[in-house]
Amino acid sequence: MSVPRVGVSVVTMGDRPQQVEALLASVAMQDARPARVVVVGNGSPLPDYASFPGLQDLSGGVTVLELDENLGCPGGRNEALEALAGFGDVDVVVELDDDGLLVDKDVLSRVQELYSADPGLGIVGFRIADEHGETQRRHVPRLRAKDPMRRGEVTAFLGGGHALSMEMLAGTGLWPAEFFFTHEETDLSWRALDAGWKILYEPGLLLQHPKTSPARHAVYYRMTARNRVWLARRHLPALLVPLYLGTWVLLTVARTRSVTGLKAWAAGFVEGMRTACGERRPMRWRTVWRMTRLGRPPVI
Repeated sequence: MSVPRVGVSVVTMGDRPQQVEALLASVAMQDARPARVVVVGNGSPLPDYASFPGLQDLSGGVTVLELDENLGCPGGRNEALEALAGFGDVDVVVELDDDGLLVDKDVLSRVQELYSADPGLGIVGFRIADEHGETQRRHVPRLRAKDPMRRGEVTAFLGGGHALSMEMLAGTGLWPAEFFFTHEETDLSWRALDAGWKILYEPGLLLQHPKTSPARHAVYYRMTARNRVWLARRHLPALLVPLYLGTWVLLTVARTRSVTGLKAWAAGFVEGMRTACGERRPMRWRTVWRMTRLGRPPVI
């Protein structure tokens, strides 16, 4: 495969202008030039990033999209992906959280090397670490998450920093916009795996990101439960649906210390069962077996 052309996508709600500028500056210092950079204002106006220093010489400079409403993280990313697909000169897109930072200068060139070496590579997950170099356990895409530096094929990836094959997306479809927040990475991962693509966790690709808790969002518990039910209904063979959901009910009850959180989670679970979840396309049993061999069967 020839050297892939890399595009960069950033979605922001407009409330982190300094962080976005720092992130774009870290993109501008990369030793491999991106073909395109798209910044999406998710229901918010944005500063004039089109002529951002170091990126103004790109085709059209930085492309800025200002959406009239907040479409959620997956919906906002889809707007960027559709714009990049329309340009027709991007093979791989690197999506970055708006409060992240590329501290190394060779991230984009290493992404190019990975995709050049393996045409079956669909998704590359970056390592997420705070300014002290610490990676939270939930940011390691394995059940055994003690070593964040362990590289290899996995069944999931982190949404904060990753690369996606545009060829893969043309076959699997884009992000599930209806999820709005949480588990959209799992939905895309399962579709990619079922289509035969590989997901690689590459800890050498670092996105520096502040340490946070997903529960800081008011809708976290409800959407976590709703979207997990939707995942099962959309993608799992019928036999695995009660196993998967039963496992997560037990884990949630054991882990959650907030009564308010548990009530919100239960309401989200019921919502997930009662509302439309989109088209049902259960994964093949050989995909279930592949995920099991990779260390994470789709029951947890």
